[in-house]
Amino acid sequence: MSKAVFPREVVDRIIAANGIKDVSKASIRQVVKIVRDIEEETGVEFVKMEMGVPGLKPAQVGVDAEIEALKNGCASIYPPIEGLPELKTEMSRFVKNFLDIAVSPESCIPTVGSMQASFAAFLTAGRRDAAKTKTLFIDPGFPVQKQQLKMMGLPFETFDVYNYRGEALREKLESYCSKGDVATIVYSSPNNPSWICFTDTELRIIADIVNKYDIVVVEDLAYFAMDFRKDYGQPGVAPFQPTIAKYTDNYILLISASKAFSYAGQRIASLVISDALYSKKFPDLLRFYAQEELGRAMIYGAVYAMTSGTAFSAQYAFVAILKAANEGKYNFRNDILEYGNRAKQMKDIFVANGFEIVYDYDMEQPVGDGFYFTVGYPGMTGGELLAELLYYGISAITLDITGSDRQGLRACTSQMSQHKIDLLKDRAKLFNEDHK
Repeated sequence: MSKAVFPREVVDRIIAANGIKDVSKASIRQVVKIVRDIEEETGVEFVKMEMGVPGLKPAQVGVDAEIEALKNGCASIYPPIEGLPELKTEMSRFVKNFLDIAVSPESCIPTVGSMQASFAAFLTAGRRDAAKTKTLFIDPGFPVQKQQLKMMGLPFETFDVYNYRGEALREKLESYCSKGDVATIVYSSPNNPSWICFTDTELRIIADIVNKYDIVVVEDLAYFAMDFRKDYGQPGVAPFQPTIAKYTDNYILLISASKAFSYAGQRIASLVISDALYSKKFPDLLRFYAQEELGRAMIYGAVYAMTSGTAFSAQYAFVAILKAANEGKYNFRNDILEYGNRAKQMKDIFVANGFEIVYDYDMEQPVGDGFYFTVGYPGMTGGELLAELLYYGISAITLDITGSDRQGLRACTSQMSQHKIDLLKDRAKLFNEDHK
């Protein structure tokens, strides 16, 4: 007799009612909706690993500053599209303190989360040259960025980087970029979902390619300093968060407050563009914008048309957070180490119950413990595993939608309290007893 937590007919009916024909293709938000519907109908809680919602308290210094800004009347005033001058200054300082990169305040542009930042980057960097319209994703990666390109009607290609680490990455990138139609290259490091991190050698290789073919690289630092194998949380002190900005001027960085500072709800982040790229002129941008300088087209074209700037109170919060980090008064890395602790416990539970870590090594060393990890079960595709785990009250997303070539699931640690981890231990055991 099955030891499943939920009746199969209930789960199957709710999946069908949500219009999902194949759960392997279900988006993050669709899985969230399925789980919520099952919980509401049955009254039984899920172990939720599907969505990267920060599960820690927000940076208090930001909360206090935002409340004060609202009390002072900022809500009645349009924010400057370029961003608060003091925010731009603190982001410039932050980049120097934690990445060891010099960027002027002008080149730091606040955005409504990194989602808007990547959208704006694609709208400008992807349209600066009529002969270059394609984006290359070094996958696995965040699936919604591909959806953004679909919405814009811009083409993209992807490849799973796991088998092309180190020097092998050069030849793989050449095979795509030598065609001359690639406008942007996108990746995250630490990587969502595999949690691998590019080495300095690999960052140099990517930089060589973008310099050779005049490509703009969009480096998504959503999980800033969250490779907990090293301490990247000390201002002005090595080691620094690795970045491609060390090796090329053709970069746009996405730096978000959501994960590193647990400030996701207020949707605040920053585009950081190299000074050289910010001021570079591209006549083809005039097809879409009133200005040919990339930075100005980004601000007064893309950002203005999307949101007319970023919420005023959230900008004041971000100022306070960055200022405290820059001055060494707020060690944000210490606050988020809990994600690594949770990942270690969760991985141990899965492995003890017959599961496998899909992306298990980061070059020669085991992949770090952090916000995400990947898990599979022998003999099952990612879609089959997700469908079956839903009966046992465990949710995740398949690697299929991240651009991965591997079968399995992405698991997030953010919503996993100790109670949920204990629940996972029980349910993973039940699942394994039914399937081993």
